Amino acid sequence: METAEDRRPPAPARVLAVTSGKGGVGKTNVAVNLAARLATMGRRILLMDADLGMANADVLCNLNVRTTLAHVLTGRRTLSDVMIDGPGGFTLIPGVSGLAAIADLSEFERARMLDLLTQLEDEYDLVIIDTGAGISPNVLNFVEAADEVLVVTTPEPTAITDAYGLIKTICRRREGAEFSILINQVRDSREARRVFDRIDLVCRRFLGVRATNAGCVPLDPHVSAAVRRREPFVIGAPDCPASGYVRQLAHKLDRHAAEPRDGGFFKKFASWLAG
Repeated sequence: METAEDRRPPAPARVLAVTSGKGGVGKTNVAVNLAARLATMGRRILLMDADLGMANADVLCNLNVRTTLAHVLTGRRTLSDVMIDGPGGFTLIPGVSGLAAIADLSEFERARMLDLLTQLEDEYDLVIIDTGAGISPNVLNFVEAADEVLVVTTPEPTAITDAYGLIKTICRRREGAEFSILINQVRDSREARRVFDRIDLVCRRFLGVRATNAGCVPLDPHVSAAVRRREPFVIGAPDCPASGYVRQLAHKLDRHAAEPRDGGFFKKFASWLAG
């Protein structure tokens, strides 16, 4: 006999924006491997490569792409037309590489893109948006549309400075913004902790906000080897140290996936990752 619980519509997908202050910090690799890991756990995952102009998620997945977001934005294709299966079982919406015009979307085009994404909310458990790097309007609009924001950086001084610049811009655009920080390419967890504490201290002192520690991904030869093979390292080397840290983050995300939203775009990501 059907119950009220059976008739309840599925909860809309959460949206996680994976972003960074500068390029070259491994943001897309983090997004791809997180998507692949969650998919192997049986979750319905959609990865949207929104790094408009420098998209390469398809390259990391060894996928041949014929249609991309460019075709959707120009009205020549629908989102379902351009979706392809990624390794591990997630769905990928390929981005656009090397097309400068697409990297500067109009307000209408950005609104259209976000409207198209809402059509997919009931079909997935999590939508991961791999944004571009920096503080362009496109990056910030995708970040503001997300339920959770993951800022990826490395221990390099320029990456740390640019990560703080991105966070500062986010906080100025949205009061009460919350975000988590993942330190990539670290030598060990102690280095990751020092980098996180440095960013968190500056955020508390000058912005009046606290960052949440999303963990780290260590320097691992399996990562670079997987990039050369064009496959996620969580699939090609599931037992390597880097895969272990991605697995921890995936389980934290999954553990709180069914919790209700609290309204607004930025959600209580801090409390989730601390759990």
